[in-house]
Amino acid sequence: MLSMTALRRSFTPAPSDSLFDVPLLYAMLCLVGIGFVMVTSASMPVAERLYDNPYHIVTRHGMFLVMALVLFWLSTTVPMTWWKRFNPYLLLLGLVLLAVVLVVGREVNGSKRWLPVGPIGFQVAEAAKLFFFSYIAGYLVRKRDEVQENLKGFAKPIIVFAVYAFLILMQPDLGTVVVMFVTTVGLLFLAGAKLWQFFALMLTGVLLVVMLIIFEPYRMARVVGFLEPWEDPFGKGYQLVQSLMAYGQGGWLGQGLGNSVQKLQYLPEAHNDFIFAVVAEELGFIGVICVLMTLATLVFRALLIGQKALKAGKEYEGYLALGIGIWFAFQTVVNVGASAGMLPTKGLTLPFISYGGSSLLIMTIAAGLLQRIDFETKLSTRQATSRGGKK
Repeated sequence: MLSMTALRRSFTPAPSDSLFDVPLLYAMLCLVGIGFVMVTSASMPVAERLYDNPYHIVTRHGMFLVMALVLFWLSTTVPMTWWKRFNPYLLLLGLVLLAVVLVVGREVNGSKRWLPVGPIGFQVAEAAKLFFFSYIAGYLVRKRDEVQENLKGFAKPIIVFAVYAFLILMQPDLGTVVVMFVTTVGLLFLAGAKLWQFFALMLTGVLLVVMLIIFEPYRMARVVGFLEPWEDPFGKGYQLVQSLMAYGQGGWLGQGLGNSVQKLQYLPEAHNDFIFAVVAEELGFIGVICVLMTLATLVFRALLIGQKALKAGKEYEGYLALGIGIWFAFQTVVNVGASAGMLPTKGLTLPFISYGGSSLLIMTIAAGLLQRIDFETKLSTRQATSRGGKK
């Protein structure tokens, strides 16, 4: 008969084997901290001009940050069975929100993307992204054989995506649609869709994006400004030129925290879409590499968590984690590429760093889901090992 001490040891996890993903947690907290510091530095000149208070924007960012950390904690406590059960209803909620914002949404710079919630505006497309990825993960579990064997199973999620994309383009917000498209294609590919379907979808998506750019003058102006920014440095290419100047002034070690020149009313959206240019100017090449490595760690851990969940038989959790990883990776590439002149401007935030309450709230929930998936995967693996040991 086993002694109580031996029995207790058999069910006590090793101190070094955490039930949560520690590197993922540290990466997220580092990015949140860097974001708070850089938003403070980049937003003070514009906040002084617009609100006569240099701390107005960072105060709001701090409030969103507190809410985000609470939501992160809550998302780690909700079982994944809840998300799996309610993902069709969440998909429907996302559709309703996208329709409502077109009617009663607040218009900013010609775009109706924000739903008034008290004193703040919530960008519903951010929540819609997470709800859609949750639905796609559930669909791939329910209809995996159809996705792999016939066109019908492959086409169904694309039709749902098309409805979402139409509503989001009405705001308009092409950047979010591109992120959702790339993530959807990536998940379908990982689920085993046939290669000809995959390439046909990619080609169709590229053609549609090109058409949307050609037939919309302001999008075409962005592309022209991206290709030849120095031909019109005070017009179409102004924002990119100022961003490139920030990169150039950064050098190896940067100008020092708080010493950016471009944020002084020269670079528009310095605390938001182009915050990485301020990072480059103040922290230099070394700072840029450190931030990118931290973001890469976040993405790598998300993909690893997804892979482990699939191996443990948790398909919904695995596909959702992989979707979140692709989402974070592609949005980072687009934001950094746009500020560095490698991609056209798309108006996407840099994960956990840019100012933007809606993006910060939803991405911290997504990070909490990753932690919950990792927790449940490790727990199921231990239980399976324990049962195997008893036999």
